[in-house]
Amino acid sequence: MKILIAYASTEGQTRKIVRFCADYLTTEGHSVELLPAEDAIDTDLSQFDAALLAGSVHGGKYQKPLIALASRQADALAHMGAAFMSVSLAAAGDDEDDWEGLEDCVNRFVSQTEWSPARVMHVAGAFRFSEYDFLKSWAMRWIAAQKGQDVDPHKDKEYTDWAALRIALSDWISAASSR
Repeated sequence: MKILIAYASTEGQTRKIVRFCADYLTTEGHSVELLPAEDAIDTDLSQFDAALLAGSVHGGKYQKPLIALASRQADALAHMGAAFMSVSLAAAGDDEDDWEGLEDCVNRFVSQTEWSPARVMHVAGAFRFSEYDFLKSWAMRWIAAQKGQDVDPHKDKEYTDWAALRIALSDWISAASSR
């Protein structure tokens, strides 16, 4: 299959995750084109068999280029049964309120873009202290403390479950192949 992966990344974890996805899918025999969302906005999706859009949640929202891409390509994405990957720290935990918040974020995304993904994958992100300014670092430490997480503001902390991601990708591509 020929697969498009388009993404938006704020601090780099989503970019790392989609690079992993592209590498995995390539080793499984697929052809993958990996593009930042702003570069994919005018892409002719008819040349692809499947698509995966990925973005991270910040302040309850996804990145503007991802929203623009999904809005502009909503019909083509719906026609091909494309998937959406939502990257967030909340996906690392079991807090029911956090998961409800994630669902609200996806629902707002769907409402904004008028694209309802065939599949949504929630992937845990990371604390990227190396990318934060002083205020964001302080805020992220406070958030971590509220969730009982011990973080070192001098080190990044990754929560992405790579084995679970591999399984989710395998399930998604199997379903996409049978479309």
